[in-house]
Amino acid sequence: MAKIIDEVSRTFSEYLLIPQLTLSKHTSSNVSLKTPLAKFSRNQPSRFYLNTPFVSASMQSVSGSEMAIALARQGGCAFIFCSQSIKDQAAMVSRVKYHKAGFVPSDSNLRPDNTLAEAVALRKKTGHSTMPVTHDGTKEGLFLGILTDKDFWEYEDDLNAPVSSFMTSKDQVVFGTLGISLHDANSLLQKHKKECLPILDEEGHLRALVFKKDYFDHMNNPDELLDTRKRLSTGAGINTHDYSDRIPALVDAGTDVLCFDSSDGYTEFQKNAAQWARKKYGESLVIGGGNVIDGNAFRYLVEEADVDFVKVGIGGGSICITREQKGIGRGQASALMAVVAERDRYFSETGIYVPVCSDGGLANDTQIIIALAMGADFVMMGRYFAMTAESPTPKVSIGGRVYKPYWGEGSNRARNWQRYQTADQGSGLKFEEGIDAYVPIVGSVKEVLGVTTSKLKSTMCNMGSLTLREFAENTVLTRISEQSFVEGGTSNVLSLDKDLPREI
Repeated sequence: MAKIIDEVSRTFSEYLLIPQLTLSKHTSSNVSLKTPLAKFSRNQPSRFYLNTPFVSASMQSVSGSEMAIALARQGGCAFIFCSQSIKDQAAMVSRVKYHKAGFVPSDSNLRPDNTLAEAVALRKKTGHSTMPVTHDGTKEGLFLGILTDKDFWEYEDDLNAPVSSFMTSKDQVVFGTLGISLHDANSLLQKHKKECLPILDEEGHLRALVFKKDYFDHMNNPDELLDTRKRLSTGAGINTHDYSDRIPALVDAGTDVLCFDSSDGYTEFQKNAAQWARKKYGESLVIGGGNVIDGNAFRYLVEEADVDFVKVGIGGGSICITREQKGIGRGQASALMAVVAERDRYFSETGIYVPVCSDGGLANDTQIIIALAMGADFVMMGRYFAMTAESPTPKVSIGGRVYKPYWGEGSNRARNWQRYQTADQGSGLKFEEGIDAYVPIVGSVKEVLGVTTSKLKSTMCNMGSLTLREFAENTVLTRISEQSFVEGGTSNVLSLDKDLPREI
């Protein structure tokens, strides 16, 4: 006979927070949104932190390299989608790692005998206007000088002339030596009013570049999520089929964290893949598992698969129809509270804290806040980020409004057969677990996250909290009735936005 869980499966919209005492210190400027992503032992730091508790879903219509760059600048992390070739996914990761960094390996290099025409072609190919000149044209060749687009006039100068006739030679270039700190490198840029500082080793070989623009990018985005080399951090999705080839390629490309992309992670397939990765890379690899909706599944992934964090949620996404198609799932609030309770029991028993990510079922900022109040360490979102300018899909005009396509990884459009394939299935989807839709464009990642974080920090102050851990510990929730929900909106008034006629 089937076992029945008596508790009703509940959603975030069924709860409200009861404010706690707000002290004078509880101001938004004092609130920290830093949160652990990787497991850690009691009284020890995590191996990986987010500066803001937001990550983007590993979806074709959400997480490309542009999204990863934009989200890392705001302190979050994107999981670049794995439903593409290994080569293409690794290339996306590489673009993020080399987009902005403290010390950047040069990937636009020339020999002194290259023609100006070849320099112009290289600039157009890479988009880089600063091109070091080395003896052999490699990124670590003997440094001879530097060529920028300010050194020549493309439509006036002789394009057949050698680069050596236009470059600024080494004896005229301000450079730093290998081992210099980033602070001192930026000081040299400021002192000499330069845009770029080559970094040379003792033998005079080029080792890296430091750019002025990167300094200002950082100052304008103080919550940037950076790795130890001052590069933007990014995550990547993986599956349980080609992991032995995909994971090494992603690690070589520089990815900071990996996460299994699966609608149901309570499987031996995921355990085997995670164990393989842990055996090969040890604790240096940060890897997440999921998705799960109860404590037993959480324990399995933590104890058997040895993952660093666990994603919670089945069927709650705005374009996910897993519950409808297969009858599996759970209200996201109930699922999250069950897993959080198991996480806390596990921490009490072992002294090991495993972060929990709430994935799906977040329709608005209020529900994001509720999820974090219920104990999620961070949240993963698809639709939220699909509506931003940085999502990888093209703009579409429908009825005079601008939208972007948004589809689930379980839809036929995604052609993500491996995500749902089992040993006895052929290629192709027998049925869909996601739909194909459109979402309105709402702004840039920086703009939409700015609003969400402002609301979150304000609510945390209402709850007498300055950290997300305090927020979860101080939270008192109340369930609401249907009438309470109605009462929470506007009533008995004419809305200027909805009810009153507009002048034409």
